[in-house]
Amino acid sequence: MSLPSNLHPDEASPPWLNKGDNSWQLTAATLVGLQSGPGLVILYGSIVKKKWAVNSAFMALYAFAAVLICWVGWGYRMSFGDKAFLGYLPNATMIYFQFVFAAITLILIAGALLGRMNFLAWMLFVPLWVTFSYTITAYSIWCPGGWLAKRGLIDYSGGYVIHLSSGVAGFTAAYWVGPRTTRDRERFPPNNILLMLAGAGLLWMGWTGFNGGDPYTVSTDASLAVLNTHVCTATSLLTWLILDYIFFGKPSVVGATQGMITGLVCITPAAGVVQGWAAILMGMMSGSIPWYTMMVLHKKVWFLKQVDDTMAVFHTHAVAGSLGGILTGVFAVPKFNRLFYMVTDWQHYIGLFYGFHDGRTTAGFRQLGVQLVGILFVVFVHATMTSIICLLISLVVPLRLSEEELQTGDDAIHGEEAYALWGDGERYESKHNSVYEENARPPSTKGDDDCFKTFWGNLLSRPRV
Repeated sequence: MSLPSNLHPDEASPPWLNKGDNSWQLTAATLVGLQSGPGLVILYGSIVKKKWAVNSAFMALYAFAAVLICWVGWGYRMSFGDKAFLGYLPNATMIYFQFVFAAITLILIAGALLGRMNFLAWMLFVPLWVTFSYTITAYSIWCPGGWLAKRGLIDYSGGYVIHLSSGVAGFTAAYWVGPRTTRDRERFPPNNILLMLAGAGLLWMGWTGFNGGDPYTVSTDASLAVLNTHVCTATSLLTWLILDYIFFGKPSVVGATQGMITGLVCITPAAGVVQGWAAILMGMMSGSIPWYTMMVLHKKVWFLKQVDDTMAVFHTHAVAGSLGGILTGVFAVPKFNRLFYMVTDWQHYIGLFYGFHDGRTTAGFRQLGVQLVGILFVVFVHATMTSIICLLISLVVPLRLSEEELQTGDDAIHGEEAYALWGDGERYESKHNSVYEENARPPSTKGDDDCFKTFWGNLLSRPRV
């Protein structure tokens, strides 16, 4: 039987290239890219106080663009060399696919720094960190020649390389940058919860590409990875929601979003190598353990209280990512790892549970030990490199905004604001942006909340026809 003419190999479509795999890889990469923009751009812009909406969203968008240039220029080669995936997919496909993972890592770090970091310092931080910090763990864990990859560390889609890395780096950078203003730390309400949910929904659905698009799994266990991802995430969200209801009396929407994120993070290192029942157990733990560290432990541990982590990235990514890595070492199924790694010595990839079950206890403890060593390595690398980068940047520009900028927010930093609605029918005209120079808005003695109260008060007090 002959193939259709459009499936015959030619110079543009060599025999080793599977067009379907390549198309899905590009689609999966785009889904991950949509997690960053618009997903996290919307989420950050809406979950923060109104005066920080533009700055928070733009920190994410800038990171996406800056990482792309660095990744194409030198980042990919530093992480994977020239031959990491030859014979599987075109090099351009893999550069694009791995770029979106690098980009979202920087954007997650930004979550810990919202509401006070000098934007110029952030512009310097992004290329330096992706070059000198991210590439180390990406090479060590994901490149076939990396030392942790050779020792059998299981990180299916980035629980270590992305989430643990961003949690540790974000927390470390937040320490060096310093806290938000006292007023912002005491009261930092979301400016638009509905938009926050929209961003969270994009983040969740985009995870289909995150865990279902690994280059080794496009034809094997990608379906299992996608299903496990959604099962774990839903379980985690519901667990967090129930705990909020029990201990605080109300089902928090922001809390449910945090539970969704911890579920996504926890399942990432294990998505395609565990059974469905294990994904449910991981969801229950990812919805409860980070909840405990955030809601209880954070208020009791002195050091944690000293660091102003705006989006609680330490808990949602460092804690949840570490938890996922450890549980991968417990629940990883040897046969699923054979499908994932496609190597002859796949038997050493075995979770502790199956080590007991199959009479290979030593191999199970070894796998768990490798997972723990990976956590320590990632923490050491990113705590060290992030500290060095922050200290170097502080020699050039301040890491933290000035007190005047901290009081004003978006208008002082960008000359723009998210919502052009003002009390007494005023139009928004910024005195900090050249576009509005001719008609600068007179300074208002009213706070943001007062302006909105006046606006809605005037609107509602109008006589009805």
